[in-house]
Amino acid sequence: MPGNNLRDPLLEFMRSSSYQPMTKSELARHLAVPPDRRAAWRTELETLVAEGLIGQGKNARYELRSRSEMQLAGTLKFHPKGHAFFFPDATDDQNLATALDLAALSRIRVARHDAATALDGDRVLVSLRPAKPGRDSRRRFGDDPSADDPIGKVDRILKRRSGRLVGVFRQHGRHASVTCDDKAINGSIDILGETTAQNGQLVVVDLAPWAERTVTPRGRIIEVLGWPGEQGVDMLGVINRFGLRTSFPEAVLAAARATPEAPEPAEIARRKDWRNKLVITIDPADAKDHDDAIWLEKTARGWTLAVHIADVSHYVKPGTALDHEALERGNSTYLVDRVLPMLPTELSNGICSLKPNVDRLTKCALLDIAPDGEIKKARFIDAVIHSRAKLSYAQAQAILDGKPAPAGADPALAETLREGWRLANVLRQRRFRHGALDLEMPEIRVLLDEHGHATRVEPVIHTASHQLVEECMLAANDAVARVLRERQKPAIHRIHEDPDPSRLMDYTATAKLYGYHPGDLTNRAQLQKLLDDSKGSPEEHVIKLGLLKSLKRAAYSAEALGHYGLAKGDYCHFTSPIRRYADLIVHRALQPLLVNPPNAPDRTPPVAEMRDISRHLSDTERVSAEAEGETKQLKLLEYLQRVAASDDPPVFDGLITEARPMGLMVEIPSLGVRGVVKREDLPDGRWRFEAHRMAWASFDGRTIQAGMRVPLRVMAIDTERRFVDFTLAGKPTTAVRLVPPRRSATVSKKHDQPKPKPAATAGPPQHRKHAHKAKHRRPK
Repeated sequence: MPGNNLRDPLLEFMRSSSYQPMTKSELARHLAVPPDRRAAWRTELETLVAEGLIGQGKNARYELRSRSEMQLAGTLKFHPKGHAFFFPDATDDQNLATALDLAALSRIRVARHDAATALDGDRVLVSLRPAKPGRDSRRRFGDDPSADDPIGKVDRILKRRSGRLVGVFRQHGRHASVTCDDKAINGSIDILGETTAQNGQLVVVDLAPWAERTVTPRGRIIEVLGWPGEQGVDMLGVINRFGLRTSFPEAVLAAARATPEAPEPAEIARRKDWRNKLVITIDPADAKDHDDAIWLEKTARGWTLAVHIADVSHYVKPGTALDHEALERGNSTYLVDRVLPMLPTELSNGICSLKPNVDRLTKCALLDIAPDGEIKKARFIDAVIHSRAKLSYAQAQAILDGKPAPAGADPALAETLREGWRLANVLRQRRFRHGALDLEMPEIRVLLDEHGHATRVEPVIHTASHQLVEECMLAANDAVARVLRERQKPAIHRIHEDPDPSRLMDYTATAKLYGYHPGDLTNRAQLQKLLDDSKGSPEEHVIKLGLLKSLKRAAYSAEALGHYGLAKGDYCHFTSPIRRYADLIVHRALQPLLVNPPNAPDRTPPVAEMRDISRHLSDTERVSAEAEGETKQLKLLEYLQRVAASDDPPVFDGLITEARPMGLMVEIPSLGVRGVVKREDLPDGRWRFEAHRMAWASFDGRTIQAGMRVPLRVMAIDTERRFVDFTLAGKPTTAVRLVPPRRSATVSKKHDQPKPKPAATAGPPQHRKHAHKAKHRRPK
């Protein structure tokens, strides 16, 4: 077998029509594997089996994985009810090789007894089979698949999310166990070895090898977090459960500390000098990692916009300790009480951060933009800047509202900002004309005291200053993605695949429940019209939430598959390399295409490795998003528990999302909190459930059904199930619904959606409430 490649000749031979299943030794003899390569040969066989490309059949003979087995690799997520959902990886080569319709199989149900010993978030290999006849075909907001959907069975665990579990230690005589809060564990974990944990403390367990679900899992306690309710223990539980990194290895810290605190003079001389230009940053008031800055001017042909991005690629080189750690983390994680950065603070808050009044190195996207918002020309430059102003969003908004710039600011600052808003408005209008979706969901911020306790919840206000920055970043991302495609430069793309038409059909049925006539929702114009028509209505939240559940999750890919939410054929992340490794890869890919490229551009991975990195980054992003959401939810429930126990408990504006025989499913849209009003807690009177229209009706003519606004008061909180029991605190507000429901079977998350189009106005909107993403979640 010539060369070092053992895989390709083997797979080529096994794909030939003459191949008959062979043993390991027979294959080695047929392919003439030399004796000194036999160890590598055995390792390669084991790898191919682990990847699901080949299988070991009768008499230890190997054969290609049969297409009829319908095996897919992806991620398993457990539902609170105990079953799980499997999400196939749409970019996995082996999945694509099956020729299965991955769009139609975007989510597959797995029963608990078919999940083997997989844990929540594990990467697994799943075999598919048709659903059993007679399954309930109702679809309830993503809880149940239809009767025609396949079901899955976990064949192999490819990679544990972390292999660590968090739970409460229990000591009964000589027997020690941990009651685990992981949805995948139906019971407790037996503890091996000695521990200093005390009965009732929260601990971290490292799971021992676990082969059969019928056998009680075992593990060793590796950390005692403390007593439930103690300061910070809940956050440490989330960090450990998701396997997040809280510290950097010493080699990484040493490399960060060795980085110069100012750019080298020789490097400054090589770059385009922008230090005399009015380059500014606009960020949250408490931000320290300033990764983007802008400059612009009005021209006779429109505008010239410069988007300067921190040049992390100059300081973090491929193959170094810093690079390996950044790749492993994938992105920064923003929990409710702390930030777990991708890079050490010496870089993220230091030499890479575009702080004011100091020289900083940047990658610059210089864009010529026409009066209608079209990017006519794009150049990319290695630059050096000296930021003239560090503005918070509130300060920038004040200037847009007509107030003077801060004392000592450049005299041209105010007009630059106002011109920036005019440009941003044009860019937004153009995006929506070209089909970008207008999705706006409320977002909240939980404020903590010095002890980590939730004291207040406030809405995040999205203003024109946020929109200004977002539009500039979107334009830069778009321009970079376009040049990478045109020059055929391998990179990591941000993708958001088209939704499955059957999911949109289910969503169409949901919209019709509320009296809408949405038409063909595979047509973007019809989809946007439905969103526009629902604005300001009681059911607006349900309509938008239903669409979000019908869309796929945005991800990273080595292939440019387009971005559905932004209506772009090419898109990538370029603007946040301090907090996203994908952006760092894009910066490296862009280096040879610069007007002034470095003498030795950084190496970028080959396409095959790029695919693996893309999958890894999609996974780390998902884990971070789930951890961020869980910490926010924990603190939000803590806040609700506190105010519910107060002398004057507040009344919240709620929405009925579904009527069921057991009562009402409700939500507080402004907080994103869901719960239930039990049938016994309905208003006084005799009520009956009318299944034909999924509503509760009283004998005196009153009706309660989905889409109605209701005042809610918290009754009880189940912190383990993360669920709230509500009671009605007043009369529902009527909302019209025409036909009984069919619920969608999709589950998704919010994607890289553009922010809503500003109202037509001569000036910027005044503190409109939008689904503002904090800096680390902006759709860049």
